Amino acid sequence: MDQLIKILNYADGQAVSGRDLHDFLGVREQYPQWFTRMVDYGFAENVDFISLPEKSVKPHGGRPQVDHALTLDMAKEIAMIQRTDKGKQARQYFIQVQKSYQQQVSLPQTPDEKIHLLLENSDQVNRQVKQIDTRVTKLEDNQPIAPGEYSYISTRVKRAVNSYIGIHHLVLNQKQRAMLYKDINRGINEVTGIKTRTQLRKKDFDVADEFITNWVPSTATLQILKRLSGIAQGQTELV
Repeated sequence: MDQLIKILNYADGQAVSGRDLHDFLGVREQYPQWFTRMVDYGFAENVDFISLPEKSVKPHGGRPQVDHALTLDMAKEIAMIQRTDKGKQARQYFIQVQKSYQQQVSLPQTPDEKIHLLLENSDQVNRQVKQIDTRVTKLEDNQPIAPGEYSYISTRVKRAVNSYIGIHHLVLNQKQRAMLYKDINRGINEVTGIKTRTQLRKKDFDVADEFITNWVPSTATLQILKRLSGIAQGQTELV
């Protein structure tokens, strides 16, 4: 099997250099920043990877650069996270390396042992895929909403307030309009569990959008508006 990425052999198994993997994947981000971001997917030091002694990677000396030895399982997950052709190629390569290593360590003799090994590997891969999907989903859900989505929410809020004013034929001054905006924004914050709209995350977008669609001012806001507007008994009601 062609060695796409150098495999490191240790007493307790095989590993791969983090920098070698970074270079093979063609990641433009600097290695230290990239590796820190990868670790945030849930990997643990001394479990999934170890730090290697710092050494210069330049032939004539230079600033020492840290490297890491990654388990093949961690390397496979990182390759999958990239979602690129290079990542897919690396993942398939690590799978083949693991299979070859397992065959050397404990080669199954009977048909039952072979079937068990195949099922065990398949189950392990499926669990890893589910774990990665869960990690990726959580990270995506907690990403801030895009500028376009933020603008969309702002426009929807403005339209909802103007629509309510128009439907009920209200004549409001700037202070009274501000009360309606405060009411709808307070409601968005409550249903999404945030303090300011800038804290909206991807997972909050649909919740906020649905709230705006169904929004009506609270009873307290309506009563204050009536008082400020001096609406007399028998005049146009706000509700």
